[in-house]
Amino acid sequence: MNSENDLREVVGVVAIGRNEGDRLKRCLQSAKAQTERVVYVDSGSTDDSVAFAESIGVEVVNLDTSIPFTAARARNEGIARLIERWETIECVHVLDGDCEFQDGWIQIAYDFMCAHEQAAVVCGRRRERDPGASKYNLMCDLEWDTPIGQARSCGGDALFLLKAFHEVGGYNSSVIAGEEPELCVRIRSKGYTVHRLDHEMTLHDASMTRFGQYWQRAKRAGHAYAQGADMHGAPPERHCVKQTRSAIVWGLVFPVIALACSWFTFGLSIAAYFLMMCAQTGRIRSGQIKVGRSKHDASLLAVFIMIAKFAQANGVLLYWYRKIMKKQATLIEYKSASDAEAGGADG
Repeated sequence: MNSENDLREVVGVVAIGRNEGDRLKRCLQSAKAQTERVVYVDSGSTDDSVAFAESIGVEVVNLDTSIPFTAARARNEGIARLIERWETIECVHVLDGDCEFQDGWIQIAYDFMCAHEQAAVVCGRRRERDPGASKYNLMCDLEWDTPIGQARSCGGDALFLLKAFHEVGGYNSSVIAGEEPELCVRIRSKGYTVHRLDHEMTLHDASMTRFGQYWQRAKRAGHAYAQGADMHGAPPERHCVKQTRSAIVWGLVFPVIALACSWFTFGLSIAAYFLMMCAQTGRIRSGQIKVGRSKHDASLLAVFIMIAKFAQANGVLLYWYRKIMKKQATLIEYKSASDAEAGGADG
């Protein structure tokens, strides 16, 4: 790779979505501003998503809706079309249809990849468009503020070196959530590196205003942890093992023990469990303050991290139920049909 190459010739973008409305328009327009090589993968939109994409010269892939949808499958098909359409592509930037690029980001990510021979995945800072709209939006914004430097994985927005992507066989289409971290495990196993830069990358529009949405999102995370640990949990990787164990211990084992013992402890076991939850919340809060969070943000994160354990445990159990019963895994979405029609989808 050569940083002197014309970025528009060697870098393409694949966006995925369904019924994203104005968010998709911002997404695709921001992509077109940085490269002409843009593919949009639509998963059965009923709004004007496809028509808009085609109107601005974006290549469109309409997914076969008779086959169960996953973001991993959508990205694989989008990348395949990108390469088929433009043979000079060396790198692909993936993003969700409810995200938009920050000016100049792709050039910065590409230059970094060119300057670091082993770099195969580069991401930056994803921010929430309106963190003040709800505490759930704010938590998304805080959650994405991960450490700068070499990392173990990226999120749903990142620049991938196609050579490495193909070497590991691309996304695993059976993974319904956490597909990028799972892909990064395989990429790192080949000696490549993943990096997070201290630079603005994308704006995301979660539009998450209800506790039920937060619960579903946490449940999806639990499912992803369980599947990730099942696939790559063996040493030395231990992928998602810690997260899965934490969800089960705090969200299932401890509360079940507390309830089972409550009849002969006169409720003291439940009180003890509550005190343990409070102590753990306090530890998380202290840790968040140490890394620079405000007291308000640290408290908010700590409380909801512990609340999420119950939903995550639910997701872990759901994964194993589906696997044992040989049931098809389907998406766990936190946006309702009405949210989608208003502009939400897969973010």
